[in-house]
Amino acid sequence: MKIQDLMFISVVLALLVIQKSKWFLYMGLACFALAIPLFAKWIFFTGERLTWYGAGFLLIAVIIQVFQVHKVESS
Repeated sequence: MKIQDLMFISVVLALLVIQKSKWFLYMGLACFALAIPLFAKWIFFTGERLTWYGAGFLLIAVIIQVFQVHKVESS
């Protein structure tokens, strides 16, 4: 595991404790925004990792949203 993987896991765990889907959305968009200049500078490994991290953040945001809506409707 590289340092960027450890940072991703620690940020995901910290955000899971908070469970704010907006923050996951913002982190995912930030990862995509940071990946663009890396691809432009031909730094493909880190750019690719950031796109995967961005997709992971967005997936978690969607999952949290689905479960929050489900909780509200069933009450």
